[in-house]
Amino acid sequence: MSHAVAPLLAIFDHDGVLVDSFDFHRDAWLELGKRTGLAITAELIHETFGMTNPSIFRRLLGDSLVEADVRSYSDLKELCYRDLAREQIDLIDGVPALLDSLTAAGVVLAIGSSAPRANLDLTVESCGLANRFAAIAALEDIERGKPDPQVFLVAAERAGVAPARAVVFEDAKVGIQAAKAAGMYAVGITTTNPAQVLWDAGADEVVEHFRNFDVARLLRQLDSSYVGF
Repeated sequence: MSHAVAPLLAIFDHDGVLVDSFDFHRDAWLELGKRTGLAITAELIHETFGMTNPSIFRRLLGDSLVEADVRSYSDLKELCYRDLAREQIDLIDGVPALLDSLTAAGVVLAIGSSAPRANLDLTVESCGLANRFAAIAALEDIERGKPDPQVFLVAAERAGVAPARAVVFEDAKVGIQAAKAAGMYAVGITTTNPAQVLWDAGADEVVEHFRNFDVARLLRQLDSSYVGF
């Protein structure tokens, strides 16, 4: 008797993977610094890209920061981001074709991001991605940010696919580490970090861009990597 092969899952980080949002986030952080007097620098922004807002604020202000202040600062920063990104945000070159190719191959799609859900919804709405993703896991869905694997495990659970059947597309060191901690195949893209940073974090492969991404090759690689698929 033959058995149907369980589907594969492709989980996309949001910032730096689906959309080139770094400049919007940078400007939003700097605007937050102007409005609040927080010592937010370009160096801090780059070093913490991909981390959750609570982790960033506690790194900046210490663990004694009360939850209400974390929430207030986070809400203001993300409001600044959405004001900047609205009607300006666009998918990274190659992403639409990659999504189409994965879907055509029967791969389930999901988003796993440390960003607030409102940011992800803005991208989905602005970039015509409604109904493209079987699951979305955002900041509100987790208690532990990357490099903890929780966000990717939540995405896989919601999509109904085992973690060992998942591939993650990531641009951040902590994201690659989270993907590997979840037991997933990790594809790094060098939108915000040099290739070596992603290799050192444990990436299974690293690409400079998604243009003409070879989905068939990736699926063959996944089949050969996970014995017993």
